Parts: sequence; C-alpha cells; structure tokens
Amino acid sequence: MKILAIQNRMGIGDMVIFLPFIEAIAKKFNTPVSILVKKNSKASHFIKNNKYIENIIYLERNNKKKRHDGFFGAFTLIKELKTYKFDKVFIFNSSLRFNLISKLAGIKKIYQYALFEKKNQHIINFAKNFLKKELDLEVESNPKIFLKDEDIKKAQKNLNINTKQKNILLGIGGSGETKRIPPEIILKFMEMSTNHYNDCKFFLATGTKNEEQIILKVILNSKFKDKCIALDKMELSDTLPIIKNCDIAVCNDSSFSHLSAALQIETIVLMSDTPLIYGSYNSKMHPIIPDGETTVTHDTLGKNKINPEKIFEKLKILLN
Repeated sequence: MKILAIQNRMGIGDMVIFLPFIEAIAKKFNTPVSILVKKNSKASHFIKNNKYIENIIYLERNNKKKRHDGFFGAFTLIKELKTYKFDKVFIFNSSLRFNLISKLAGIKKIYQYALFEKKNQHIINFAKNFLKKELDLEVESNPKIFLKDEDIKKAQKNLNINTKQKNILLGIGGSGETKRIPPEIILKFMEMSTNHYNDCKFFLATGTKNEEQIILKVILNSKFKDKCIALDKMELSDTLPIIKNCDIAVCNDSSFSHLSAALQIETIVLMSDTPLIYGSYNSKMHPIIPDGETTVTHDTLGKNKINPEKIFEKLKILLN
C-alpha cells in the first residue's frame, strides 16, 4: 500500500507540527508515508531518520511561475503523482485543487478536510479531529525529531561542548519583525544566567536575513561574546545535533522553538505576537507572554514587554 500526505502550509514550524499526524497514519496502515510539502518546510533536514516517512515530494508553487502553478502546473503535479501509484491520500487542507489533482492522479481513496472551510482552522484541532473522524485515531501533539547518536557525539566533539557547563540555545531570530525580541532583553537574561550559573555557553540560532543579523551582531559585540557560538552559517541539519546537546532552549516564536522542542529539549518560547498555541502545543514548550497580557495572539505587539526576569525564573525551574 502506498500513501501520500499533503501538507502545504509554509515553513519549518508547520511541518514539525504535522509530524505526529503523518506518523499516526503510517502506524495505522503499517507502512511509511510519502509527503507533499513546500521546499521552505526544509523537511529533508530533519526527517531523514524518521522511519515513518518514505519520500518527500516538493510542491513548487507560489502563484507566480513555479512548475506547479496554474492550470498547466496542476497537470505537471498530476503526472508526477501518477508515477508513485498511491492508493490513499490524506489532504490536510480544504482545497478543491488538491482534491481534483488527487483524483486525476488515480488515487482511489481520498481523505480530506471538509472542502471550502479554510477560515479559522485551528492548526492542531483540525488535524486531530480529521484523523479521529476518518481513522478513529487519537493523536497527541508532541512532535519528535530523531537523530543518530553518533551525530550528537560528533557535534559535541567538534564544538568542544562541555557537559558541565549550562549550554543554552538562544533562538534569537524569526521571520517576522514583531516576533523578534529586542537584543537588550536577551542580554539582560544572559547576564542573569551567567551571574547565577557562572559557566554558561550560548548557542545563537538565527537566519541570515539582515534584521536577524543585526540582533546577532549586538549580542556578539557584547561582553558575552566569548561565551557565544553563532550557528547562522550552518546548514539546518548540522545545527540539530548541536541543539540536542543543549540543556535548555530560549527561543522567539520561530522555527528553532519548534525544532528544539521536537528534539525533546525543554524550550522557553517568547510569545509576542502570534496565537499562544504555537508556543504551547508540545509538552516541552513553556511560553512566556508579554507583561500585562493574559494571552497572546496576532497584533498583540508585545515584543518590548517580554520580561527577562520571567525568562530566567522559568529557566531555573526547568533546569532544577
């Protein structure tokens, strides 16, 4: 039996979130599943050791001139899917386009969210209810990323990671300007940590965008520069074993918060401007919200009200 799962949301975080649901399908039918995902999910970097996922098919579509865009692009995708001879498909969206593509690709059994119900879809609950309804599966939202022990040990050796130190991942980047916590707040947290634990090492995880690099440079030019290792020039797949060597993570609402939690690292998530579910769906996630707020959602705009003392107090609790 050959099964396809279609998850066309953008980004690394969304791909991580859907891992338990894809794995549940594979376990149900006792066969690995192929996935159709966007390239910016970077799925190949963190699922290569996942026995439940067989093939990655990349969806090249952005409503411009990508190979799967438009009328002719749909037929290109149909032709590609036909070669796999899938028996079943699980479509984690309400798109009529993917429904028709699946039918024309000869997939006999199609499971999908209700058509035309795109508004207000709760990213976790919709997926849970979908698999409960179609397969009577109860799925816990605790994604896991699997690494080889030798890769973890290799990263420890190459970066001379001392297990007697407090090794802290700082996910200080983020795709949106309103998600990136000001470096001054991060520096205050770092000062509290070094004063309390003395011997700390900080691993700085960012992207390469100019706005993220500005924050990175502020921290690397601070008095903590000798205690920092920047990860921005590394491939994502190479950073994962480093993250796994950390004792704890403190991250903006970014891809690194999803990745570190999925690596089973206790992760403090600094939630400033997106729905709280994105920083709390995994049992390894511990959200910090802006002072004066009872929750957080789009347009909270609270990045300047994240309290470094609250971050540090949460870190102490988790490390003890």
